[in-house]
Amino acid sequence: MKLFTDALGIANDFLYSKFLIIVLIAVGLYFTIRTKFVQIRLFPDSLRVVREKSDEEGSVSSFQALMIATASRVGTGNIAGVATAIVLGGPGALLWMWIMAVIGGASAFIESTLAQVYKERDGKIFKGGPAYYIQRALGARWLGIIFSILLILTFAFGFNGLQAYNISSAFEYYVTNFEDSNVPLIIGIILGVSAAVLFFGGTDKIGRVSSVLVPIMAGLYIAVGLLIFFLNIGELPHAMKVVVQSAFDWESIFGGFSGSCVVLGIKRGLFSNEAGMGSAPNAAAAANVSHPAKQGLVQVLSVFIDTLVICSTTAFVVLLTDQYTVGGELNGIPLVQQSVAAVFGEVGIHFITVAICLFAFTSLIGNYFYAEANIKFISGNKVFLQIFRILAALMIFMGAQNDLQTAWDLADVIMGCMATVNIIAIILLGGIAIRVLKDYEEQKSQGLDPVFKAEKVGIHNTDLWK
Repeated sequence: MKLFTDALGIANDFLYSKFLIIVLIAVGLYFTIRTKFVQIRLFPDSLRVVREKSDEEGSVSSFQALMIATASRVGTGNIAGVATAIVLGGPGALLWMWIMAVIGGASAFIESTLAQVYKERDGKIFKGGPAYYIQRALGARWLGIIFSILLILTFAFGFNGLQAYNISSAFEYYVTNFEDSNVPLIIGIILGVSAAVLFFGGTDKIGRVSSVLVPIMAGLYIAVGLLIFFLNIGELPHAMKVVVQSAFDWESIFGGFSGSCVVLGIKRGLFSNEAGMGSAPNAAAAANVSHPAKQGLVQVLSVFIDTLVICSTTAFVVLLTDQYTVGGELNGIPLVQQSVAAVFGEVGIHFITVAICLFAFTSLIGNYFYAEANIKFISGNKVFLQIFRILAALMIFMGAQNDLQTAWDLADVIMGCMATVNIIAIILLGGIAIRVLKDYEEQKSQGLDPVFKAEKVGIHNTDLWK
């Protein structure tokens, strides 16, 4: 077993510190240049199209698809991960997170636009994602199946178990001898049953629940962050000075590069917003829009919400209350709890507990949404789908009670492989998304509300957009 865990550690280090971090940056920069900074140029369009209503009853709107993607992207990593990056790498990690959000926005646009182009109808809603555009545009169903299996293992059986454990662990503060009590079992039952109700309710129910829970979750957290921000606004100039100095402290950076603010900030930014990883396109494909580029722009907004808003909220809570020490032992969720408690007292700890539960639960349903789209890609058998739903709910029940660290480490490695498959696909297919973007901009320049016809841009292998 030790040999296996050591191998996982080596694979994780290679994927996330040497390979993916470089490739995702390169791909983000490549598409930023090819799209002429679409994530910045058309940001006002992102804000506009997300408000558009679906013209088909029972279908998923742009806003609902945005909330599903944000539900999965925004998890406990936005609290624990950001605080840890600041403690281990220094405050400069925040600036590098921001840079990665801007760069990653271009990759998010490309993959989500492709997901829209090659989506398929699934009753009143749509399904799609990397597996679907790999099959349709690359003609490689076998590779699409590999991608689907990797995603299902990662999100339904790896990360959902972790999020359930995070919810359960949030109650340790309140229970003596927590691990020996019945509390984890009770939480596991509540989470497992709640998840099963949503899973068996179908993806349209997940969209509706996400569109309610995610704004509440994010709004409460941001509101508390803003209150702390304004109560400590006198500390802002000093905090920003420290962020910039730390971000460009080249002697410190290159003296310990693997643990520097650059690497930790880049990693936290990339792997929090998931741009280019192949997960969010599964939500993007579900939206009912008149033009694929619209949902590509909406997913840019999701990247910005995750990193520039939610991650920044955590960062400023930590920086402005000055409860952290670079290289200190206090980090992660306990650091955020102490930071909030410094302003609000004991009630601050209770609030962070609630935030962790909301962030983790919305991740559960967002992750499942991704997995179901890929189960349907592998097989349309309804019995197969029902069995999967039961297993997904059972994983949440088990995860709430057990620290399945090895399983979660394995999920990290599997996600790295999944991301690699998607990166190859979007590099090969990026030109299609860029043609779609050009068509969108041409129609906009004529004063039209863009409506997509695939053949107009030379695409003949889609199910829809005729």
